[in-house]
Formats: sequence, structure tokens, C-alpha cells
Amino acid sequence: MILLQEKSQREMVIRKISVGADYKNAMNYMHNQVVLQGNYKIHLIRQTEAGDIEIFIEANDEVVLWKKINGNMPFLIEYNIDF
Repeated sequence: MILLQEKSQREMVIRKISVGADYKNAMNYMHNQVVLQGNYKIHLIRQTEAGDIEIFIEANDEVVLWKKINGNMPFLIEYNIDF
């Protein structure tokens, strides 16, 4: 018998987010993606309690909020799945 443990959405790590109504033409952001002419990389993508998406970038041991996407905007979340 296999037992499945449920993870709450708050515990799951977001690997990628696609923003836009049309998935094919959406803006995509991935964890560790290099951005801003190679000077930064995406450190964390998280969803707030209000449903908004926050994207944090890092460079030289400094992490800052780069983008905040309103929860009313259509987006698709891909979670990091570890087997």
C-alpha cells in the first residue's frame, strides 16, 4: 500500500510561472533564470496570501523584490516535484 502525504500549497516550491492569458505567448519566469542582462538571477517565486505572485532576484548575496504580479492577472504555476 502506498501512502500519499498531502503538502499544502504554502509548502510547495514554485519552479516556474507563466503570466498571460495565452500560455503559448505568456511571459515565463523560472527559478535560477538569469535576468537583467545576466546581472541577476531569480532567487524565489512565491504566492502571497492575497494571491499575488512575487519574484525575487539576487546578485552578490543581495536579494530584492523584482516583480509583483497581481492575482487578478491570468497565470499558471508549475511546482518543483521531487521524486
